[in-house]
Amino acid sequence: MALEIRDSSLDEGAIQSSSRRFIFILLFFLYFYNILDRFLLSSLFPIISREWGLTDTQCGMLMSTIYWAIVVSVLPLSIVVDRWSRRKAIGLMAVFWGIMAIGSAFTSSYIELFTVRTLMGVGIAAFAPGGLALLSGLYPIQKRARMLGLWQMSIPFGTAVGVALGGVVAAMLGWRYAFGLIAAPGLIFAILFFFIKDYKTVALEKTTGADGGGSQRISMGKKDIAMQFLKTPTLILTYLGFTCSMFTTTALITWLPTYLQRSYSVPLERASVLAGIVLLLAIVGAPAGGFLADFWIKRRINARLMVAGFSMLVTTIILAAILLLFTHNTTVQYVLWLAMGISTTMFGPAVMAVTQEVVHPGLRSMSFAIAQIISFLLGASLGPMVVGVLSDASNIGTAFLVLPAATLLATVLYFIGSLFYDRDFHKVEKVEMTVN
Repeated sequence: MALEIRDSSLDEGAIQSSSRRFIFILLFFLYFYNILDRFLLSSLFPIISREWGLTDTQCGMLMSTIYWAIVVSVLPLSIVVDRWSRRKAIGLMAVFWGIMAIGSAFTSSYIELFTVRTLMGVGIAAFAPGGLALLSGLYPIQKRARMLGLWQMSIPFGTAVGVALGGVVAAMLGWRYAFGLIAAPGLIFAILFFFIKDYKTVALEKTTGADGGGSQRISMGKKDIAMQFLKTPTLILTYLGFTCSMFTTTALITWLPTYLQRSYSVPLERASVLAGIVLLLAIVGAPAGGFLADFWIKRRINARLMVAGFSMLVTTIILAAILLLFTHNTTVQYVLWLAMGISTTMFGPAVMAVTQEVVHPGLRSMSFAIAQIISFLLGASLGPMVVGVLSDASNIGTAFLVLPAATLLATVLYFIGSLFYDRDFHKVEKVEMTVN
């Protein structure tokens, strides 16, 4: 029997379907160009380092500074998004990002490029929280995860195109042209964002009982806002599970080519291509996870975290099989790596949806901003480093054993979180959203 579930989002007729599609396309390409530009830089490292005499550490810091800037600025910027306007805030930040991206082409020293890339990180800090809050308001709970899954396809597309196109343009025209030619279309999409429709900012109010058995809505104080996060077990467990998942995925992105090269004794170029194919399967995994989460929630209220839990459980089993059982069968190993390329990304849309569904609708951008801060600091930044340290102490195969341990912990956290989802979902304020 299908469940009747409603949360805070615009009515289907509030915005025409063509307008929803236009907004989705703009968000998709804004994120696509942001990711493309980010990984375009990595493909230019050999040329830039040769021209300016940079070390690998200096090159790595050009990438790291973007994430440091996001961690520092994402929370205050997400508050601006929640309390002001998603359309205006994302549009202004996207234009700022585009200008900084083009500015990368005009830098003449390492310090200049480092400064510009840091400012870019500030510009893109609220892309994900703001875009997620906007999509959550546009699409009802029954369609939300699948749209988030389709949106997430921009990440592997942007990564692949950035790495491939950067080197080609740089070889033909020079590395500065690579930045300029890539950033210009992104700036156009940023300007178009000012012309979309948005929902009105949701007032931070809560319903409280009144004398005589009635109820009234009152403004939320700072303590009320803090309790939205501290007294919601589903949210806390989801944040921690997301962190464990990000620990594994970023470690794989960083070290999988090295693992394949050392384990299979193939040239590094071929290992990079094989790893790229595995990672590109996020194009399948992310939307599949979203569709499954939406299909299952019609019959099971806690389906989001069940999908995330099973995604990480399957990933744990596959990783354990690769690292412990099929260590000498390269064909079976690579088939399993391909399967894992799908399973390890299926959790994303379901987890992103949960961060929006068990918190006050006026705090949705802030909710995912907190998820990003925790997962970047304890997951994305630590995963590659921990694997590197363990590999230096033993070997890459032994170091990779930490990955199924992390996904198993994520599995447990998601499944425990699913036990609280029903209660936490129904205690969230339900508000009527209108078009701005």
